[in-house]
Amino acid sequence: MSRRALVGVLSACLSTLAGGAVAGKVPDEAKGTAQWMIEQERAWAEQSCGKRWVLSDLLATDFRGTSPKGTRYGRPAEEPTYDPATPFHTDCRLLEADVRFFGSSVAVVYGSESSVATLSDSKHERRCLVWTDTWLKRNERWQIIAAQDTRVECPST
Repeated sequence: MSRRALVGVLSACLSTLAGGAVAGKVPDEAKGTAQWMIEQERAWAEQSCGKRWVLSDLLATDFRGTSPKGTRYGRPAEEPTYDPATPFHTDCRLLEADVRFFGSSVAVVYGSESSVATLSDSKHERRCLVWTDTWLKRNERWQIIAAQDTRVECPST
């Protein structure tokens, strides 16, 4: 086989393989799942404001995340004890979440959120994150297996 023909065949094969991994519009049958994922992402964002604990259900046991400071973290072993004296953030908001499916068992949610933190001098600071969460469906259950968070400058309002 000539070099040109071989390159053509390889290109066609790679295009076919890549086409199966490209995310497209959310299929009709997955729209409910996508909306559910967005609500779970909202619940996670609101945890910092003292809302209900959701990570035990959302994060897979083999979950790995990367914090805005670059440190790796795993799934919490248990729900922390709630202490009303512990200062939580306020005004926690999910700003955006976009779900993309890659086949029937992988989804990636690209999103952003903000909250207001109380600083040591009692002043308040709005903090914004952009993030990417990777969801995997195992045993008919969707869970987050990886997360990447980046702190960014908050958009002006």
